[in-house]
Amino acid sequence: MSLFAEALDPARPLADRMRPRQLEEFAGQEHLLAVGKPLRLALEVGHLHSMIFWGPPGTGKTTLARLIAGRSNAQFLSLSAVLSGVKEIREAIATAKQVRSTEQRGSVLFVDEVHRFNKAQQDAFLHYVEDGTVTFIGATTENPSFELNSALLSRARVYVLKSLDVAAICQLLGRALVDPERGLGQRAIELAPALLERIAQAADGDGRRALNLLEIACDLAERQGEREVVAEAVVNEVLAGGGTRRFDKHGEQFYDQISALHKSVRGSAPDAALYWLARMLDGGCDPSYIARRVVRMASEDIGNADPRALTLALNAWDALERLGSPEGELAIAQAVSYLACAAKSNAVYTAWGAARADARAFGTLEIPLYLRNAPTQLMKELGYGKRYRYAHDEPEGYAAGERYLPEGMPERRYYQPVPRGLEQKIADKLAWLRELDRKAGKS
Repeated sequence: MSLFAEALDPARPLADRMRPRQLEEFAGQEHLLAVGKPLRLALEVGHLHSMIFWGPPGTGKTTLARLIAGRSNAQFLSLSAVLSGVKEIREAIATAKQVRSTEQRGSVLFVDEVHRFNKAQQDAFLHYVEDGTVTFIGATTENPSFELNSALLSRARVYVLKSLDVAAICQLLGRALVDPERGLGQRAIELAPALLERIAQAADGDGRRALNLLEIACDLAERQGEREVVAEAVVNEVLAGGGTRRFDKHGEQFYDQISALHKSVRGSAPDAALYWLARMLDGGCDPSYIARRVVRMASEDIGNADPRALTLALNAWDALERLGSPEGELAIAQAVSYLACAAKSNAVYTAWGAARADARAFGTLEIPLYLRNAPTQLMKELGYGKRYRYAHDEPEGYAAGERYLPEGMPERRYYQPVPRGLEQKIADKLAWLRELDRKAGKS
């Protein structure tokens, strides 16, 4: 049976039937498969090697693995890490050994969602990859650096697949409409190019999703004589239920998007910050999570350069809690835009990190007696609070020359205000106080 024979079953989804049968039919991934590119060169010279395909859903990871096996005349063995365990791995290895001995050809062991395998499961096929029993191809939507064992990574080359652009998806959809054998070509379907492009855009870089949307739209087409016309109203109805963008609430894309939002705020780019905020909310991110992060941004990247930022961030969070979504999301947008435009300072963030490091490094140093409270007679007799200088009774309300760090610990200047926003005035105030300290020291 041909590698793609099952795709001819008309009961299978259109996305399955339209899997490319050769590299020339593969849409997108030109950075890997164009003439002269690394993976294309390896395939042309017949250099089959273990590899990991890392990319978003619907970018062709499984199809590409099948094409590689077919081009190399190798047995294609497929496992899903969601449904399989060590038992299934051993069965696949046994099949590969049999093919190797009886047919004198290799096998490609394809593991979909390979990041779902634990360490023991990943280790189970390492030996057989090493001795050439199988060529391993793994597919993952998660960063392999975090999800896969270093032993497995060292034996496989990672190829990054990118989301399909609108042009590539339109190419996929157009081919499905005219293909009489596997696609919809035998049905004489009429679909305006503008509507086809709308479907491609709604698929958000996912080729499988695009074909599924097209199939649903065509199933709802209105018959007009020998033609089946897909009207705009039908496309609107189909896209109404599936218009959200990709957003993995637990994966790398989640952290990449919150990182982009945070860096846009830090970089004083309100438009970019609002865009990333919209992307996250559109993808289904919990607005309360964003609200917490915005409060963090207010302290980490703005701090005392504009203390109003923290107040506004907290007020926005409170508004979200009171109003819910989507009404409360506007308050988060207000806070994000204000933070992006505010004066920036990481002085408090840096000072806090340095102070925490010293607290760990110096251990439990004694608190100077004059800084201790003395609520009892015994404490007073032991010298608690003795010679403490009450700042309000001192000239300028400042005890010039006084020291507040533990004995034996060097003087520190953790907090270094930046020359921006309110911190410019804070810096001037601190400089004046230190001058008073200097004069007190001389006297």
